[in-house]
Amino acid sequence: MSSRDSASSEITPEMLLRAYTCGIFPMAESADDPTLFWVEPEQRGIIPLDNMKISSRLARTVRSDCFRVEINTAFARTMSECAAPRPGREDTWINKRIRDLYGALHDIGHCHSVETWDGDDLVGGLYGVSLGGAFFGESMFHTARDASKVALVHLVARLIAGGFTLLDTQFVTEHLRSLGAIEVPRRKYRVLLEDAVEVRGEFCAPPPVLSGADVLDIIASRTTR
Repeated sequence: MSSRDSASSEITPEMLLRAYTCGIFPMAESADDPTLFWVEPEQRGIIPLDNMKISSRLARTVRSDCFRVEINTAFARTMSECAAPRPGREDTWINKRIRDLYGALHDIGHCHSVETWDGDDLVGGLYGVSLGGAFFGESMFHTARDASKVALVHLVARLIAGGFTLLDTQFVTEHLRSLGAIEVPRRKYRVLLEDAVEVRGEFCAPPPVLSGADVLDIIASRTTR
């Protein structure tokens, strides 16, 4: 379900947070389209924090620390990379209004990036909105193999350690399904969301840099309860 918002309408960061509390989020038709529309999927994508699927090969990559993973050190750049055209994806829904809105949310502590680095090169990452004990994943990118997957594994560990209860992926792709993403009906999602926003999640509670071994241990502690 979606509804359009005219390009002249003013959406503030506070209004955006209220929309997330209600289970809706904005998108644009393309990076060049100045208008936004509100979306509330019939089937919502989530990754249950106690059921992330990590293949043995991905676990080895995470444990090797071949990428340095940091948070919030290159938020605007991560958004730009998520919006950049890629092979097989010539356009995205991230337009200037989206960048400005989420940049403002980042400035007030409600939007975060998880970045994977190879030396001085940003080779993968993701960004999303935190609200109470819910994290709403917005977009991810990679230019090196497994770089976005490593960022997501680190995100899940950070959410578990910070007391979050809901990781919203909006939609489910095959890429996300391989990592444990599932679809839940809108009614069930609203119940999960209502409970999650009442929780006090602390995105920055764990250290800004965690080792791959620590990340895997945190996730294992949740999945083996």
